[in-house]
Amino acid sequence: MNKNDIIRAWKDPFYRATLSGEAQAALPQHPAGIVELSDAQLVVASGAAVITTAFDCTDYTYAHLRSCCPK
Repeated sequence: MNKNDIIRAWKDPFYRATLSGEAQAALPQHPAGIVELSDAQLVVASGAAVITTAFDCTDYTYAHLRSCCPK
């Protein structure tokens, strides 16, 4: 696989999906890191793992100023 095909596979998920399993396994890792995140990683990154009962309550205020966030 030439350099242009590798770069296209990194950038274009539709092109990457057309590659065989062996070709996908042979791709070098993207220089910026992982390209796709798992569902668990997305939940942590979005902050959805923190559940509070008040709209304007954050994880910090819940932990330090409990008067803003009812239990």
